[in-house]
Amino acid sequence: MEKNVQSLTSKSERNCPYILEAITALADLGVSPKDIISLFPQARTIDPYIVTYMDEYAMLLKIKPDLSKLNKLVHDLLNIDPTRPEVFVALSVLWERKDERAALSYAVKSTRIDERHIPGFIMKGNLALSLNLPEAGVAAFRAAQELRPDLRSYQGLVRSYLALAKVKEALYSAREAMKAMPQSAKALKLVGDVHASVSSGREKAKKFYESALRLDPGYLGAALALAELHVVEGRNGDAVSLLERYLKDWADDCIHVKLAQVLAAANMLHEALSHYQAALRINALNEAAKKGLERLEKQMKGVDPDALEEHEDNDNDVDDAEGDGEENELF
Repeated sequence: MEKNVQSLTSKSERNCPYILEAITALADLGVSPKDIISLFPQARTIDPYIVTYMDEYAMLLKIKPDLSKLNKLVHDLLNIDPTRPEVFVALSVLWERKDERAALSYAVKSTRIDERHIPGFIMKGNLALSLNLPEAGVAAFRAAQELRPDLRSYQGLVRSYLALAKVKEALYSAREAMKAMPQSAKALKLVGDVHASVSSGREKAKKFYESALRLDPGYLGAALALAELHVVEGRNGDAVSLLERYLKDWADDCIHVKLAQVLAAANMLHEALSHYQAALRINALNEAAKKGLERLEKQMKGVDPDALEEHEDNDNDVDDAEGDGEENELF
């Protein structure tokens, strides 16, 4: 995969359109975002007024995460041309952490400006799922897929169908992804996710996750999914061994979080604490690490965190009931 990156980037060093083509080609090849992200500043150096694909750059900056660069990017795009759909997707990305409903309204506006703008539908679908609106998620990801099928739309459809307990439809979408991308570890993992959603399919899920890791040993998503499967089936020791093995080669905040969760469940609280802290040193914005650490600290003080969460959930139910009338306005 590194050769693909080097050959495509070397051909596009001085020509902005070629850089944009390289970004698309690398994404289609399944190259990880961290390997693609360096191409966007090259494009902006050559053409400071470029807007095309800059919403994709915004999404990658959120994943990294690099909020200062994301803020600057959105500020620049608004000054260049505030009427473009890419600008509204970038605004949606920026607002996602602060206010998901506001972020969704920006994503919806991007698709109204351009009904063929795929990143707008991807953002719309992801935000719909975050707001527990899976049917809206299905509609958004289908719209993206009809324009150009890619892994993100398949992943979104699978997540949406599983949220609706439509396992048959989820499995169909995952298999379609595998047919379209037979050499993709991510597509294999997607089929595994569907099987893992039902207790009778866990053995099949395990085989798909292991196949994904054989195809791409560095695919952390499959490793984390396999670790979760071990936990669900009561094999905490296997989960810990797997995660510790990956930590030797990849200092990743998500691995630390998963390992901390497994250790906390096994009542190894001090070991879990060190991994939550390690995750936050790598990525101070990791929400799972923040929430896990807060929960763990309550456990270490002898407080039942589940009792507190249940009380908070009851309060949130009242807020959700008040907000149901806003859905039609958003969509």
